[in-house]
Amino acid sequence: MEDQIETIKSASIHEREEIITDFARWLETASQDAFVYGEGRFALMSASMAEAIRLNADELARETPETAERVLQQAWSMISRFKAAYPHPVISRSVH
Repeated sequence: MEDQIETIKSASIHEREEIITDFARWLETASQDAFVYGEGRFALMSASMAEAIRLNADELARETPETAERVLQQAWSMISRFKAAYPHPVISRSVH
């Protein structure tokens, strides 16, 4: 993930948009995992950030790469904090 943040400066607009969308997808996955772990605040915050990134992906890709890089660093920071607190992946999300 961190490699993608660094390569965003040299990527084309289309590639930037794909990278930005990937980060939104990873944030949504982290949000779902947080919900399973009972971290409602983090789940809501990361889902909101993922939605904002996804809605503005085109605009972020067309603006200066530094802006997109800053947004992706914030997203990566949130994902990293969650992974540090819960290092084991969620195997099943089913509720009984």
